[in-house]
Amino acid sequence: MLRAPATPTLPELSLRPWRDADADALVAAYRDPVLLRWTRAPVTTTTEARRFVAAARRDWDDGCRFSFAVVEPHPAGETLVAQVVLKNVAAGRGDAEVGYWTAAPARGRGIAPHALDAVTRWAFARFAGLRRLDLMHQIDNPASCRVAEKAGYRFQEVLAARPPFPRDGHRHARWP
Repeated sequence: MLRAPATPTLPELSLRPWRDADADALVAAYRDPVLLRWTRAPVTTTTEARRFVAAARRDWDDGCRFSFAVVEPHPAGETLVAQVVLKNVAAGRGDAEVGYWTAAPARGRGIAPHALDAVTRWAFARFAGLRRLDLMHQIDNPASCRVAEKAGYRFQEVLAARPPFPRDGHRHARWP
């Protein structure tokens, strides 16, 4: 489990592997039309949510992809606010990729850059030899550009569209 401590303007966040108990919150997050617009693999049913959680668990066990449920703790429990994923991790490889989404009620509060920064710091500390993390998004997603910049990912280049992405994209990068 990772923690992104509270700041004067940001809430405390807990970042942890997905759990079976997250299925309903995951389905609820994917009801958001904005999230559905940007995702290639929506989670729209409890069965799909259980498959998502099981796949995330296998990925953790395989050590190549680490998907974090980002939750905001409250006295009565916690609220799912985002996901951050570290992917394409391989021994001896100097680069990997991060991705994220933010649940609709959490958007505009600085949640995504706060959580992304926590996973980025963890990745550089945990994986010896990791020299660069990339964050990629479609060019018509300016919100992702702002998240990348706020999390310290610098714009690097425009990437040409290629399946399954229908539009050109941006690659941002961060170094240790």
